[in-house]
Amino acid sequence: MAHHYEHFYLDPKFWVAVSFVIFIVLFGKLAWTKATQMLDGRGARIKAELEEASRLRAEAEAMMAAARKEREQAIKDSAAMLERAKAEAERVAAAAKAEAEASARRRERMAMDRIAAAEASAVTEVRNAAAEIATAAVRDIIAQKHTAAADAPLVDSAISSLPAAFKAA
Repeated sequence: MAHHYEHFYLDPKFWVAVSFVIFIVLFGKLAWTKATQMLDGRGARIKAELEEASRLRAEAEAMMAAARKEREQAIKDSAAMLERAKAEAERVAAAAKAEAEASARRRERMAMDRIAAAEASAVTEVRNAAAEIATAAVRDIIAQKHTAAADAPLVDSAISSLPAAFKAA
């Protein structure tokens, strides 16, 4: 049984439809506002995150460039230090070699001086020993062969030759 109303606005279906449309319009507007606010907020967060990522990337690139420069400078510095160390090692080696050679020459000179001193001492000892032996031999010969009368001309001759001996010495 279908009811037929004289005017359409008297039909409850019409009012249900009108209220449904009003509800959808109000709820739709509210839902649309909330959805757009949520999407705008999310868009703003994404934009901020992208800006932050861009800023971080720029910082990372700057840090990477600085690190590369520092690494290159460190490589240059280490190469310079290595060259200085090599030069210093060569200088120290040359100085040590020169000092060793000088020390060897000093030792050789000291050894030669010792040898010369020992040789001079040996020559002096030999001369002294020869003089002592000659003196003892002359004493024995004079004691055996000379008398006081024979010694007088020898003593006179020795005394007369003293001024010439002093001049020679």
